[in-house]
Amino acid sequence: MALNGDRREFQETGDGAGIFWWQLSRTPPVRAEDRKEYSEVMYTDAVGTTWRRRLGRARVMGIATVMLATTLGLGAIVASPGGATTKPTMGQAEKALAALEALAPSSPPTLTEAGSSLFYPLWQEWAAATPPVPVTPGKGGSGLGQSEAENGTINIGASDGFLPKATLTGPPAVENIPVVVSGQDVVYNLPGVKTSVHLKLNAKVLAGIYDGSITTWTNPAIVKLNPRAKLPAKTIIPIRRVDSSGDTFLFTSYLFYGDSKSWVHSSPYDGPQLLYSSWPTVTGELSENGNSGILAGVQANQYSISYLGNSYLPSAESPTPGPELGWAALQNGSGNFELPTPRSIDNEVNVYKSITANGAMTLIDSRKAPNGYPDVNFEYAIVLKKQPSEATADAVVAELAWGMDPKHGAANSFLDSGANPLLFRPLPLNALEVAIKLLQKITY
Repeated sequence: MALNGDRREFQETGDGAGIFWWQLSRTPPVRAEDRKEYSEVMYTDAVGTTWRRRLGRARVMGIATVMLATTLGLGAIVASPGGATTKPTMGQAEKALAALEALAPSSPPTLTEAGSSLFYPLWQEWAAATPPVPVTPGKGGSGLGQSEAENGTINIGASDGFLPKATLTGPPAVENIPVVVSGQDVVYNLPGVKTSVHLKLNAKVLAGIYDGSITTWTNPAIVKLNPRAKLPAKTIIPIRRVDSSGDTFLFTSYLFYGDSKSWVHSSPYDGPQLLYSSWPTVTGELSENGNSGILAGVQANQYSISYLGNSYLPSAESPTPGPELGWAALQNGSGNFELPTPRSIDNEVNVYKSITANGAMTLIDSRKAPNGYPDVNFEYAIVLKKQPSEATADAVVAELAWGMDPKHGAANSFLDSGANPLLFRPLPLNALEVAIKLLQKITY
């Protein structure tokens, strides 16, 4: 494991995902003058040289919309009272998104998407709605989404984890664009323990369960955290992902940051990964493919435990087909135990005042949000920076702009309400600014 200042790099050798170097950046504060400069150029890139070339061949309505939104945004930012520079507003971001959505071709190609099983339910919802461009969604795991987007097999790769700088710069150059916010849960099947009683768990206990040093539900470390719970004297069955998975990366990131002595720090594991060639040996452990496999595995095995993408939690709570699973309150860096609620996820994400320009950063366990849920992440779209054609470039940009737009794909009706709540959250404004700028860099 190589440590470079505050940036941590880990090698990933996931089967089917190629070799990645994960850079878990803890972004330092940005100087006020730097933030001002960044804000002034945020919504002007759309009329830069590259985009003037593209828009010269775009539909007239697309040109007018982009120019109008850019003019309004720039005026609001630069021509503020007294000549002071102000930060972009959500209204300006929405105008910029609308301009990008208007680039959708009149006869758009059908886009292909695959990757993260956590992100997949939302892509299904979007595909069934009325996005600006038709899309065929798929799963396969974040590793597959990354590799197939990079080699051009699919148009959009979905990933729970970001790409390192070396992969982003290529060749081929790719972008990892934040689209929405999600989280990860720890679920368990404990007969006799009411699901309304959320067990308190932390990184140290979970690391012990997954390295075999904690084998029963009545282990003193678990009892100490849950003195009032009636825990069964049964052997714990840990279940993990067998595919190249962003969920595995998120879970092991939580273990890494929450327990400095966990097995994730040692060789041959060497930090959070999409896929390990082998895990610590635990008697009775099981493995499953995808979040749907994890959900079915925990439901089928009493006294089991696993990590599960937030979008599958409503299914875990359901008594049909059952059994209804419990889910844990995880300890954050402030020492508090939090459930994965919309408010606790927002609390965690909102402490990140600066988002890296390439969108590549971990949100795991900020240690600055007393009421924040510690296991959260951006859901990324992995796309080629240079698309094969103008129509494909415009279609990809329009689709992703629509997906992150709080008035459309990131509206609460898609993310967290209705008959099938998925528990996603919209991007905060500072992340939305970065995502828009990355969309504006896509060419053909």
